[in-house]
Amino acid sequence: MLDTQLSSSLSHKLFRADAVRDNEQQAASESSVTLLTLMERAGEAIFRQCDSAYPKATQILVLVGQGNNAGDGYIAALCAQQAGRKVTVCAVEPERQLEGDAGEAQQRWTKAGNSVCGFSDTVLQNADLVIDALLGTGINTYIRNEFAQIIDALNHHDVPVVSVDVPSGIDANTGHALGGCVQADMTVTLVGIKPGLTTGVGKQSCGQLVYDDLGVGEAFAKLARPYATWLDIRQFSSLGPRDVHSHKGSYGRLLCVGGNKGTAGAIRLSGEAALRSGAGMVRAYVHEKSIIQVSAGRPELMVTSEGLSDALQWASCVVIGPGLGQDEWAQQTFTQVLKHCQSEDKPIVLDADALNLLGQQASAYTLEHSILTPHAGEAARLLGVSVDDVESDRFNYAKQCAQRYHATCVLKGAGTIIDDEDSVAVCRHGNPGMATAGSGDVLSGILGALLAQGMSLDIASRYGVTLHAKAGDDLAGLYGQRGMLASDLFDAVRALINQ
Repeated sequence: MLDTQLSSSLSHKLFRADAVRDNEQQAASESSVTLLTLMERAGEAIFRQCDSAYPKATQILVLVGQGNNAGDGYIAALCAQQAGRKVTVCAVEPERQLEGDAGEAQQRWTKAGNSVCGFSDTVLQNADLVIDALLGTGINTYIRNEFAQIIDALNHHDVPVVSVDVPSGIDANTGHALGGCVQADMTVTLVGIKPGLTTGVGKQSCGQLVYDDLGVGEAFAKLARPYATWLDIRQFSSLGPRDVHSHKGSYGRLLCVGGNKGTAGAIRLSGEAALRSGAGMVRAYVHEKSIIQVSAGRPELMVTSEGLSDALQWASCVVIGPGLGQDEWAQQTFTQVLKHCQSEDKPIVLDADALNLLGQQASAYTLEHSILTPHAGEAARLLGVSVDDVESDRFNYAKQCAQRYHATCVLKGAGTIIDDEDSVAVCRHGNPGMATAGSGDVLSGILGALLAQGMSLDIASRYGVTLHAKAGDDLAGLYGQRGMLASDLFDAVRALINQ
């Protein structure tokens, strides 16, 4: 059985920006360093990453704001200058004297005979690398126009950008763009990884994410409470060899419900994904007009359009939704399945139209043994909000969905979030090539298969999402992102689950 213990490594934990701010001073003190020393280490780490990734960059532009992020930028500028690079520092308010440790860093820059200039297109055009130290983790309201104009100019210029801690304009906790944000090629995040860098627009904007604990990680981990776990396939141990003295019944009986007339493909994908994920027996309950299409494509699937009650009694786990539709047949089927699973405390995965039907119910079902797998649009319908609302704070709405239905919510998208009311995790795998029809159907089949094999809800949801996303990454690595089909995932999933 899969190891249920996830790694406790700091790099697998996500910390809200306020948790970093509240604990970094004590972490520094317990590590026998000052906050100024941390700033020095931050600037050095930023230049080190710039030098490693862009060794041929000779003209570096450092954009600074007014907080500690600016201090990190000034130190990085000094490091770059000492390494023989030509460095220009631009500030939104060039004449403004900064305070505290950031002020000390600014003074070091000017005492070395350097100046601070205002931003212009000319200095941007002359740069072959930009360090973005404009806005840090403290912002949570829309950015001012003077920052927005610089960010817009930067995003329209073809020059590599390395952001300090977070891309300027991104809410470090939610990943939401606060009126505009830097599209970085690399982000060097410091002390703790912020959740907003792992999902939604934040994941898109940060480019390659690099983490540096600045030498205080051990002390910080003892002080700060993590907000979420960042999931990597390497955190999960192997399922292990199967018992020699076992049979198909040893590995679960999964019922996949969906496949209305004209939408047979979705349930076919879900059913085969379950088989490829190790389920012992998989039965598909479909509309009578979909029997031939589903059974002809995969003879190992048992397909029926009759005897739903018997099929439900037979199953140890249910997946409902792929290709289900929302007509009378779908509604009757949905109601019967949910009532059975509620009364029998049977694990169930709800996807696609099952989520849409769930959102139409006058009162919320209590689905304590369920996994809901909405994308942003489905989550919006479940919660009665807009898609923009969901995408502006994906963590919050994943939590709301889990709490409303007392279920595990898998909010799909860039940086899929898994929330079971008590804990939160984010998948670090996945790529835009998986944004293709049927990919979610494959995920529902994987999740159903893991539950059918006896895995707990929390581990099945986390491992299933990670397995699915890593399979997509493996395929993209072999063939590229464009042209990936949902059915391409079958062999990749099979290979991963047997490692």
